[in-house]
Amino acid sequence: MPLRAEPLPLRFQIGARTLGSIERRLVRVSLSLDAIIAGAQPALPPLGRGDDGYLVTSLPAAGLDALLRGAGGMIGYVRQRYPRHYADLTIGFAAYQAALSGNTRSGLKRKTKRVIELSGGALDVRRFRTAAELGDFHAVARGISQRTYQERLLGGGLPDDAAFVRAMTEQAAADQVRAWLLYVAGEPAAYLYCPIAGGTVRYDHVGHDPAFNDLSPGGVLMLEAMRDLYAEPGLRRFDFTEGDGQHKRSFATAGVACVDLLLLRPTLANRATIAALEAFDRGALWAKRAVARLGLERVARRVRR
Repeated sequence: MPLRAEPLPLRFQIGARTLGSIERRLVRVSLSLDAIIAGAQPALPPLGRGDDGYLVTSLPAAGLDALLRGAGGMIGYVRQRYPRHYADLTIGFAAYQAALSGNTRSGLKRKTKRVIELSGGALDVRRFRTAAELGDFHAVARGISQRTYQERLLGGGLPDDAAFVRAMTEQAAADQVRAWLLYVAGEPAAYLYCPIAGGTVRYDHVGHDPAFNDLSPGGVLMLEAMRDLYAEPGLRRFDFTEGDGQHKRSFATAGVACVDLLLLRPTLANRATIAALEAFDRGALWAKRAVARLGLERVARRVRR
C-alpha cells in the first residue's frame, strides 16, 4: 500500500507531557532495522497538492546529508538523534548476558530475587503465543496498561481497538507474535508484546503497573523474555525500535546512530513551524542540562509524569 500523507501533530513535549502541538499533513516514512543496518536511503513518495512534507524516522545519521541534498529545495529539521538499539539473537543467551553491563546484571539479579521472594519462591512469568492465549493476555495486559503513564499522558498504551485485536489474531495464526506477563505475589505487574517478521522481533508494546515501580518488573520480565527468544531457533535480532531510553540501552547489544528528520515544503507557515520547534527544542535542551547540573533529575521525572 503506497504511503499517504495524514495530519500529524508536531508536539512541543517535555518527557511525557505535551504542552502543545502544530498539525501538518505529512507522509511518515519509517525504515526497518535491516534497512538501517544496511545504511539504506528511504524512498520518498510524491506529495499531494495539500501535503506539507515528510517525517522520516530512524534515518541512519550517515545518510542525512545525502537525503537533504536530494530533497529538491525542501527545508529539513532534525527533531531527534538517538541510536536505534537492537540485540543480536544469534549469539546465545550466555554471551548475551555477558554483553550486559555489570551494573545491569547485578541490578537484575537483585530485583529478580526480590520478585521471587514476594511470589512465594518462584518467578511467575506466563507466556502467550496462540490466538486463544493472546486473547487472555490482552485482557490482563490492558488492565495494566490503563494504569501506566504512557497511556494516561501519551496515548501509548496497549491498543484496545478492533484493528489491533484483529492484527494480533492474524499474527498469532501465522505464529508471528510472542507475549509475556509477569505476576508478583499473584498480581499482574508487567507485560511485553512482540510481533515477529523475517526473524526480527519488535519491541512494540510494553508496560508495568506503577504500584510495582520499586521492583523494576519491566526489566525482570525483559530478561526472561530474552531468555525465551534465545532458546528459539530462527530468530536473528531484537529490535528496540525508534527512540532512546535507559531500558533500551541496558538490554541492547548494538545500535545504529539515527535521526528523526522533518522535511517540509518551503512555505511561510512551514518555515514558522520549524522556527517554533527549533526554539522549543533548544529551550528544552537548556532546561535538561540545568536540571542535570543542579542534581534535580528525580524531581524532574516526577514533574514530567
